[in-house]
Amino acid sequence: MDAEKLRTLFDLTGRVAIVTGGTRGIGRAIAEGFVAAGASVVVASRKPGPCAETEAHLKAMGGAALGVPTHLGDLAALDALVARTADTFGRLDIVVNNAANPLAQPIGGLTPEAFAKSQDVNVRGPVFLVQRALEHLTESPCAAVLNVISAGAFMWSPGVAMYAAAKAAMASYTRSMAAEFAPRGIRVNALAPGTVDTLMVRNNPPEVQEAMAGAALQNRMADPDEMVGPALFLASDAASFVTGQVLLADGGLVPR
Repeated sequence: MDAEKLRTLFDLTGRVAIVTGGTRGIGRAIAEGFVAAGASVVVASRKPGPCAETEAHLKAMGGAALGVPTHLGDLAALDALVARTADTFGRLDIVVNNAANPLAQPIGGLTPEAFAKSQDVNVRGPVFLVQRALEHLTESPCAAVLNVISAGAFMWSPGVAMYAAAKAAMASYTRSMAAEFAPRGIRVNALAPGTVDTLMVRNNPPEVQEAMAGAALQNRMADPDEMVGPALFLASDAASFVTGQVLLADGGLVPR
C-alpha cells in the first residue's frame, strides 16, 4: 500500500450518489460528506423547500448537487428521481437508502393504514429505488448500495416494532441484493446506527432520549456527522471487498 493509493481509498471524485432523506439528520450529514469526498450528490426528500435549501447548501460547499422532491412511497417518483439524476449527471454510482418513516404503534394496536405506510417508505421504496437504478448501477465501474437501517433491527423494540421489523427486512434484502448483484459488480451493504441526535430522536420526551442515550456502552447518542465515516467507508473503494454486510455504528448498543 503506497501513500497515494491510501489517499484515494475514500475519494468519490467523479461518482454520482443519490441520498434519500438527504435534507436533514443522518442523510444530510452523508450528503455533505460525499460532496466533501468529491461526489456529485442528489438529495431526495418529500418537501421541495428543504430539497432546494440542501441543494444550495451543498453547492456552497463547492460540490455539484441536485435536490429532487421525492416520496419514497410513490413508485413513479422513484422513476423520476433516477431519470433526473441520470439526465443531470450522466451516470449513477451510489444509492443511499436513508429515508425512513418512524410510525410507532404497539403490537396489538396496529392499524392496516399505518402498517402499509411504514412498509411503503421503509421497505418497498428502498427496494424499488434500487431496482429502478439497477441499469445505471450495472454500468458503473464502482457501484455501491448503502441501506441505512437501525440497531433496532437486532433488538426487542416495543412500541416501534413496525419500524424495527422494516429495518430487519432491509438487512435481509441487503444480503440478498449483495448475492444477486455481485455478478453485476454492485456491492450492497447496510449501516445500522444506534441512537443519533436527529429530529426523529428529539421528538421523544426528554426522559426517553436520556434512556436511549444511556443504553449504549458509550453512554451517549451520536452526532449525525459520526455516521459519515462508516457510510463513506462502505460506499468507497476502501470497502471494495466488502458486500452483504451490516456495519453497526451504535456506540455499543446491540452488544450491551
